[in-house]
Amino acid sequence: MKTLKDIPDSDIRGSLPALRRAARAARELALRTRTPLYVWKDGRVVDALAPRRRGRTASP
Repeated sequence: MKTLKDIPDSDIRGSLPALRRAARAARELALRTRTPLYVWKDGRVVDALAPRRRGRTASP
């Protein structure tokens, strides 16, 4: 497997860091707005933030 430095196309080189930034931004937004963040995990769609929200009550 090639490393990102070995890939000549700059768009492809920048795609993985861009996806990571987008995932981080989506997680932060879901936490701020107390909304679910659905992801594909082990062949199922799950709320990635559900364990963090358990036991918390929503504020009015």
